[in-house]
Parts: sequence; structure tokens; C-alpha cells
Amino acid sequence: MIIPYEQLSGEALHALIEDFVTRDGTDYGEREVALHTKVDQVRTQLRRGDAVITYDPDTGSCAIVPAREVTGAG
Repeated sequence: MIIPYEQLSGEALHALIEDFVTRDGTDYGEREVALHTKVDQVRTQLRRGDAVITYDPDTGSCAIVPAREVTGAG
């Protein structure tokens, strides 16, 4: 299930994005990227529609994924 990012409060959206960018496996390469920069990048991807927020009712968890993974495009 896709959750439009606009339906989340500013605080909830920020917390979700921050949790996402600080998870293991989200390295940005050799160069260190500031947390606020990572958050801004993901927020921009959500606004553009390049990424979406998904909700899994079975696990009660949310994820941020590339839109093409959900739509099957690409």
C-alpha cells in the first residue's frame, strides 16, 4: 500500500526519512554525506515521485522505496 508523503505530519515524515537514511546498507560511497543532506535528498525524491512510502499492514512497517519498484516501470 502506498502512503502519499503529504498525508504524514512534518515530524512523522522527517522521522521516517531519518530512520531510512541511517539504516545499515544506505552508504553513500567513500565520501561522508551529512544527515541533513541525505534527508533533503530523500524528501526531494518523494516530492518528484522518484520514491514512495509503502506500508505493510501485515508487519505494521513503512519503507521508502524507488517508485519503479512499486509501479513495475523501468
